[in-house]
Parts: sequence; structure tokens; C-alpha cells
Amino acid sequence: MRPINLTEPMPARVAIHQVSQWPLWMLAFRPFFLGGGLLAFLSVGYWLLILTGHASWHLSIPATLWHAHEMLFGFAGVVAVGFLLTAAQTWTGVPSISGKALMWLTFIWLAARLAFFVVLPDIAHFNLYAALTLQVIWWLGAITALANMLLKANSKSNYPFLAILAVLCGLNVLYLILVLQQNMQLALGVVDTAVLVITLLVGIVAGRVLPFFTAKGLGLAAQVRTPKIDKAVMYLSILAITLFFINKLFLNTINPALVVATVAALHLLRAGCWWDSKVLRVPLLWSLHFSYLALGVGLMMVAFSFYSSAIQFKDALHLITIGTIGMMILAMMTRVSHGHTGRTLAIPHYMAVAFAFLLVAAITRSLLPFIIGPHLAWQISALLWLVAFSLFLIHCTPILTRRRVDGRRG
Repeated sequence: MRPINLTEPMPARVAIHQVSQWPLWMLAFRPFFLGGGLLAFLSVGYWLLILTGHASWHLSIPATLWHAHEMLFGFAGVVAVGFLLTAAQTWTGVPSISGKALMWLTFIWLAARLAFFVVLPDIAHFNLYAALTLQVIWWLGAITALANMLLKANSKSNYPFLAILAVLCGLNVLYLILVLQQNMQLALGVVDTAVLVITLLVGIVAGRVLPFFTAKGLGLAAQVRTPKIDKAVMYLSILAITLFFINKLFLNTINPALVVATVAALHLLRAGCWWDSKVLRVPLLWSLHFSYLALGVGLMMVAFSFYSSAIQFKDALHLITIGTIGMMILAMMTRVSHGHTGRTLAIPHYMAVAFAFLLVAAITRSLLPFIIGPHLAWQISALLWLVAFSLFLIHCTPILTRRRVDGRRG
């Protein structure tokens, strides 16, 4: 295993034609966070135009299923991979993917996004087959890159991340196959399962970083550790996901609600253990804490939705997709963009506004449909999401595309 020379400087000058040496391609978080931010803005922007009747939809895949695919497998997927490929370099000391290899992986991901809109009249569902092929190539490339790092370092504690990415890849393939077979109900069950798989990833990552970030950001003497709860969250989450998947695709007589509620209670317990009122002074901390709190609340709502029509399953799920996945992604992308480019963790005030807008978007989408009507709640939520991610792009695009402030690689 070759250790990383963290003091190795970037070349003093990089010619414009030396594309693979641009700062953008030095570490995976750069192009993947930028691509994820752009997709979050453009796809939800297009979705809002469809909702308001200002854009039409003529593709063979229903607009709702395209929206679900791009938010889960496109947006959340690329940000998760960007984070893991970057963090794994720190965890293992093994150099992560960069340069031409990272360029190719990014272009494949981008091509998969565009493939949905390439229609060939002589080849039925060409766009779906193309998107499926490109997504598989991208997932396998990302998993291979991460596996190469973890296996070289014999980093067994991080092997679960490989399993999670493999499951997401499998669900992505199954989802598009079901769409091709016009089995939309089962396809929705698959994408809902993918949401829960991502919550497993969130739970593991949060257990590692949230106590550490809180202690460091507030100058506490020690982290608040919850090892027994951490293990229970992981194993019960796997059980909940399994039961949920069986319920949605095979036997709806199997009810996962009790296990889901137990996982939700454990998340809420951890959130309480980690909480410190001083985090309210630090946007990069309260955004993470509230996004994690939304996970516990959202999962509890999901559990109750199996028993009562007063809580709609999709509304409960959107508290997780917007309030947890979206908000934690926004906060983590901002923090990693600063930290891994040698910058301080001081962020402009408008990024705190972005975090707040996304939190309000989650509440609006999940709790207000019964009060102001579903259609209006969806539109307001989408608009708040767009403002939040436009602020992220304004702030972080220059950071992600320029060299580190200390001149080092990364």
C-alpha cells in the first residue's frame, strides 16, 4: 500500500488543454458534488414546470418514475459515491480515483442522465435500455474503485459500504427492468426500498461523523458515543429493509411497521444523545442534527402509515427524502467542499438560509398537503428546494472547480 503524500503540491500551472489535471478531477467529491448539485436543481426545476403545466412530458417512462429515479439513483447515488470515494482516502491512506479515470466515471454518470431523453423511433424504449446500461457501468465503476481502496488497506470496518452500494445498484437495475415491463406498482416499491437503503447509509455515516463534528465544532472534551445503539440501528435497519421489500413486492401480509418504528425510536434516541443546544449557533451542525432528527420522525410516520390513513405513506417518505437525504447531502457537500479544499468551515450566511429553506421544504411536502392541498404543497416544496440548491451552486461551484487554497493536491 502506497501512502498518500498529502504535502505533494499541484503543478504551478495547468494548461487549459490538460483537462485531466484540472482541479475538478483531483478527488471524486469535486465533480460528483457539482454534478449532484446541478442535477438537484435542474431535475426538480423541470419537475416543477411539469407540476405547474409549463412543460410537457412525452417519454415512455412516467414523469413521476423518472423524478424518483433521478432523485434517488442519480442525485443521492452520485453524492454518496463522491463522499465515500473521498472519505475512503482518509480512512485507508490509499489514493482515490482521480484524473482520467474520474473523468470517465463522471461522463458515464452524465450520459445516463441525458440518455432518458434520447428517443429513437425505430428502437422501442431505447432511452431506458441506454440509461440502464450506463447506470450499471457507472455503479460497477464506482464500486470497483471503492473496493480497490478498501481491499488494499484491508479496511474491514468499511466493507458494509460496498454491500450498500451493491444493493443500490441491484435495486436500480430492478427498477428500470420493471419500468420496461410496465410494472409501475412494483417499480415504486423498489424505489421506496432504495430510500430505506439510503437511510441505512445515512445511519452508519451519521454515527461516525455527527458526534465527531459536534465535539470538534463546539470544543467539547469528548464525543458522545453510542456503540450499542449504533449496532442495533444497523442490524434492525437491515431487517426493516428486508421486510419492507418483501411487503412491497411479494407478500403484503407481512407488515414491517413494528420493526420500522423500532428503528425510528433508536434514531430518535441517538439524536437525543448527540444533541447539544449550542449547535444552534453553528449552521453546519444544526443542519446535520435536524436532518438526522427528520430521519427518526420520518421513519416513525412511515410506520404509522401502515396502520392509519391519516398519514399518507408518500408524505411520510418525503420527510426522509427531503428533510434527511436532501438536507444532510446539502450540509455534507458544503462541509466537505470546505474541508477537503483546505478552507475553514466558516460559511456565508446565505448557506444557513439554504439549510433552513430545505428544512421548511421537507415540512411543507410531508405535513401540509392535508392543510393547503397536495398540489400547492408540492410546488412550494419544490421551489424552496430550488432556492436552497441554487445557493449551494453559487457558493460551492468556485470551490469545487479551483485548486486547494494551500496548493496541495485534492
